[in-house]
Amino acid sequence: MKATIDRFEEDLAVLIVRGEVPTVLHIPVWLLPEDCKEGDILDICISKDVEGTEAAKKRVSDLIEKLKKKSKD
Repeated sequence: MKATIDRFEEDLAVLIVRGEVPTVLHIPVWLLPEDCKEGDILDICISKDVEGTEAAKKRVSDLIEKLKKKSKD
């Protein structure tokens, strides 16, 4: 996905995402590569963390089981 840095507002960068309908994103400046400036085009990649998701599901499931056992005591 391509986005253009439109402007900076305090600690946020305002990005315009290209597409049929342009979309505006506000992201923290610290997420940008160093030396970015208005007008720069960014390549943005978002990916799903499958392992992290599964680990979180397991933690929640384990907590629920622990609570169920505790309520039976």
